[in-house]
Amino acid sequence: MVNSKNRTLVFSIIGLIFFICFVFLSYLVHKNYFTKLDFNNTVHLQNHIPRRLDGFFSALSYIGELQIAIIFLLIILAIYRKWRGIIVLLVFLFFHVFELYGKVFVDHKPPPEFMLRTQIPSNLPQFYVSTQNSYPSGHAARAFFITLILGYLISKSSKLPKISKIAIYFLLSIYDILMITSRVYLGEHWTSDVIGGALLGLSMALFSIGLL
Repeated sequence: MVNSKNRTLVFSIIGLIFFICFVFLSYLVHKNYFTKLDFNNTVHLQNHIPRRLDGFFSALSYIGELQIAIIFLLIILAIYRKWRGIIVLLVFLFFHVFELYGKVFVDHKPPPEFMLRTQIPSNLPQFYVSTQNSYPSGHAARAFFITLILGYLISKSSKLPKISKIAIYFLLSIYDILMITSRVYLGEHWTSDVIGGALLGLSMALFSIGLL
């Protein structure tokens, strides 16, 4: 059985690896290494996904807003019922500092307006990030952070049978895939934005798990 110190070290090292990948990707995005790939991926998705799904993807993206994500996380931590859950919440709020840093200092403009397909514009306050640049995707970061935390807590549960855990892991993975797909398809973010967000969310979640 892995003791708490070893667990903290293992998850911290893995989290650091993901964070280094995030930093390296941020540099490449800033240098415009993915401009063509980003554009081609958005065009490909918009050409192959039917427009009748615009509403579904727009609603899904709305769920990924910061305020709603905090509510989901608070519910998860309330079920967890341990004081260390506060650490997870603090890390969750703190990683938005890195999102803000990317939006300010990584020169990466969002997709042009003619690609925008969002049908449910957010009326929630957007004071926590600058929208001048689009890297990284906060929606992707929040999605991967919350699903990894939830997946870890489920893995530690002795009440759920193995088949139920596998089913939940599958659903969480589908949610992440749909979330990052929605952001690119709707023209809100480029592919490099959602990959950067995913790396950031995963790294911060791993640091959090190491402290649980």
